[in-house]
Amino acid sequence: MRVPKYKVIVDAFAAKIRGGQWPVGTRLPTHRRLAADEGIAVVTASRVYTELEAMGLVSCEQGRGTFVRDLAAGDDVDERAVAADAVDLSFNSPSVPGQAALLREALRDLATSGDLDALLRYQPHRGRADDREAVARYLRRRGLDTGRDRVLIVNGAQHGLAVTAMALFRPGDVVAVDALTYPGFRVLARTLGLELAPLPVTGAGPDLDALDRLCRGRRVRAVYTMPTLHNPLGWVLGDDQRTRLVSLARRHGLTIVEDASYAYLAEDAPPPLAMLAPEVTVHVSGLSKSVATGLRIGFVTAPVPLVPALERTIRATTWNTPALTAAIARRWLDDGTVDRLEARKREDARARQAVASEVLAALAGVGHPASYFRWLPLGADTRPDRIAAALARRRVAVATAEPFATTPAVPRALRLALGSVGLGELRTALEAVREEVEADARR
Repeated sequence: MRVPKYKVIVDAFAAKIRGGQWPVGTRLPTHRRLAADEGIAVVTASRVYTELEAMGLVSCEQGRGTFVRDLAAGDDVDERAVAADAVDLSFNSPSVPGQAALLREALRDLATSGDLDALLRYQPHRGRADDREAVARYLRRRGLDTGRDRVLIVNGAQHGLAVTAMALFRPGDVVAVDALTYPGFRVLARTLGLELAPLPVTGAGPDLDALDRLCRGRRVRAVYTMPTLHNPLGWVLGDDQRTRLVSLARRHGLTIVEDASYAYLAEDAPPPLAMLAPEVTVHVSGLSKSVATGLRIGFVTAPVPLVPALERTIRATTWNTPALTAAIARRWLDDGTVDRLEARKREDARARQAVASEVLAALAGVGHPASYFRWLPLGADTRPDRIAAALARRRVAVATAEPFATTPAVPRALRLALGSVGLGELRTALEAVREEVEADARR
């Protein structure tokens, strides 16, 4: 069977890109130039670039042209391999000194107290009553007045989001999200066949007028939001915005999925949405960011009528959270360890933001003063993928905006994770970021 000519061109271009003959950032011929060179129609040339873009090999930017993408970065949220000697500013794993000693002590205490055999048996799908009560007490300290009857224990906040989406949504459901949002929810939506409807973002939060218009024009099932310390933009929604968001959810019959993974970093924040509208809000949080990423334990707080569906989904996905992990978490929640670690991490995050503000003073960064990440918008003539590739050669890993973007037009920006390396390494790596951004702007 004869292969269409445009397919032959696509294969030839793909081979050159994958083979490294055309490096990251190479500008490809214009549509008209490609048509003239290959003896094809302009519309066929456009089809060539459309296919290459769908394959993730090129980036088509209106008014600028078509460029070879960084294949290592991709547009998904799979964790990329980072060289062992690289400074990783692409992924946050915040830690403070002494956490290993805390774990050693907790394990020693568990070994000498209680019924260890109980920790080896299956547990209730939603968690043991005493563990859920400890979580409820913790959430009340965080401003969410709830009881253990509304709490489910899960394997980290990401599992909590997955359980929520699997239990409450169906393929094709529309979920409103910020135009820049947490990549883990993007991949979850893609896996479950959910449609994400992006909301424009402002300096202080999502465009709620746009949410209202969206809901008037379409059947929207839910809104996914991070009102207290947004990832990646760092905003904390004010009281008025929270009140309006809740009002829109009630008016349009939306379920609010409130992601509070980084909320512990924002002191004196307004009440959680689950406090303002407990009947329509599923609140998801956990200890991975505030205590340790390896401590895979999270919490879902939901309206009582939704608890059975969520519990069944926990059973279908993991049966129960390991009892040993839950026992350690309960001990640390009750003895003040979690509160102390959160306070230390707020102080640590502020110190890291101060370093970033100093080193990147000439660049217009966006971030909360106590967050572990910084959003770095770039100029119109810069290429984030080229900067990321240049930094990778210098053994510094960063993320572009692509994993966070829910719109076809991806902002030119870098997202810098500040929490995974020492302060000295962080300063050196940020200096490299500044140098490469400035060098790319001069090209």
